[in-house]
Amino acid sequence: MSLLQTALASPVMHKLVSSALLIVAATLAYRFAAASIRRVEWSSQEVRRRWLVMARNVAVLTCLLLLVIIWAEQLRTLALSVVAFAAAIIISTKELLMCFTGGLLRSSTAMFGIGDRIEVKKLRGDVIDLTLFTTTVLEVGPEQLSHQHTGRVIVLPNSVFLGEPVVNESYMEDYVLHTTVLPISRKDDWGRIERHLLQAARDACGEFIDAASRHIARIGRLRGIDVPSAQPKVTLQFPKPDEINLVLRFPVPARAKSRVEQRILRRFLELEAASGGANVQTTTEQS
Repeated sequence: MSLLQTALASPVMHKLVSSALLIVAATLAYRFAAASIRRVEWSSQEVRRRWLVMARNVAVLTCLLLLVIIWAEQLRTLALSVVAFAAAIIISTKELLMCFTGGLLRSSTAMFGIGDRIEVKKLRGDVIDLTLFTTTVLEVGPEQLSHQHTGRVIVLPNSVFLGEPVVNESYMEDYVLHTTVLPISRKDDWGRIERHLLQAARDACGEFIDAASRHIARIGRLRGIDVPSAQPKVTLQFPKPDEINLVLRFPVPARAKSRVEQRILRRFLELEAASGGANVQTTTEQS
């Protein structure tokens, strides 16, 4: 008996009883209102149905509102528990959620695809696998000036794409524009070196310059961007008062950058040797 009395005297039992009485009262009120509506002569059955529906909706909404008021304290406690549980889940799975979000960003923006060469956080490589949480690339290096595969595989979490810039070296697909930098002294005959460099580039790229020009122009039309000329071109830079950088830009198949670059440099050295020219050092980068 004591347990029964305690249960009956508890606040929860009072709320249950109050809720049951409220539901009964709302039901009786709706039935009374519906009976009154049916007794009235309406201009059409549609108007009567509209009033019946309105009476039912008012009764349901009023009952729900009063139930929320009755159980407000318990609902507030439940809401806090749910929020705390959700926060704990989010904190414990933060990295996975960021990786999943990064994967969605990568897919929705078509940032890159299988086979593209990308650079992110000074890591370069060819994309060989894409999942919801990771991106796998076959590393290219060493450093930023080489185009040889190192044989190592890099697995990047997709969360890195949320906060780091991504360089897609395969943006122009089949053909790209590549640059080679030749630092020389201002005492050297830079005019002769420039002519030999351009000649070497034309000799090495002559077989695909026209195809590269058409391809790059088509990419420009499709994507609505201004693209530079595909013809080999040399520009001058002055990194130091006594040095000149000759920057050669030339078109090259995306998968043959290293091979064509070496062909140009070797042909250039042959031309220089034939004319008794000086030695030069080279650095390269993607344009």
